[in-house]
Amino acid sequence: MATRLFVLWMPVAIYMAGIFYFSSLPGTQLTIELPDKPIHLLIYSFMGLLVVRALSGGLPARISSTVAAGALVLTVAYGVTDEFHQSFVPGRSADLQDLYADTAGAVLGVSACWVWGIISCGSRHSPGAPST
Repeated sequence: MATRLFVLWMPVAIYMAGIFYFSSLPGTQLTIELPDKPIHLLIYSFMGLLVVRALSGGLPARISSTVAAGALVLTVAYGVTDEFHQSFVPGRSADLQDLYADTAGAVLGVSACWVWGIISCGSRHSPGAPST
């Protein structure tokens, strides 16, 4: 049981640590020439997927509304703490627009898992086929 929890939650912890690390870099050290909102969207989409995976016990799985809501809350809550953390980093600031992008990304990642779970689990039980 402990090994399974480790396998499910370690990627989430590593990913969060990576976000924390890059958020700790002073603004002058970031040389990304792309708009940051799509980057936030992408990063938090993947984080939402990782959190759903951990909460649901692996993917693909048909996720419940409780798992989806829990993944959204955890992912957005981490986004809030990340924005707060950035307010203490030289050259960085807490930005409500970044949090909106984080939230949109979390919704996108969790929604993708929801749809994937319906499609992948639904295809196993095609109409008229005997269930096993």
